[in-house]
Amino acid sequence: MTHPVFAVPAALQALAAYSRAGEDLGLPAETIELVHLRASQINGCSVCVELHSNGLRKQGASDERIFAVAAWRDAPYFTDAERAALELTETVTRVADRGDPVPDEVWERASAHYDEQGLSALLIAITAVNVWNRLNAATRQVAGAWRP
Repeated sequence: MTHPVFAVPAALQALAAYSRAGEDLGLPAETIELVHLRASQINGCSVCVELHSNGLRKQGASDERIFAVAAWRDAPYFTDAERAALELTETVTRVADRGDPVPDEVWERASAHYDEQGLSALLIAITAVNVWNRLNAATRQVAGAWRP
């Protein structure tokens, strides 16, 4: 089917605006890309995995860093703040996997690195990419297919 955001232009405008809402709140652009990539990996969205891997590369991230996002806990390429953001990403993306959707310990680790604006920006980034992932996966969008 046609991607819903093209069938419903108001949805494209709303999602684009929501996705941009967390920008300029002090969260590093590279952290946003890491969050987007990790959620997209979890959700199996090939379009977004490609998009955000390329975004990280354009920002100067090494291949080792990009390739290790799925295994961030065991890789030496991430700061403590990025690890907290990736942990929050995994937890929010998998809210149905536990009784307590986001345990206090996860919030504590994230809030040690991010103030309220930063946490808000993270949550917007995480939830926005989850919407895009679900729309892309549900309509079976394929990485690279959108290129001319």
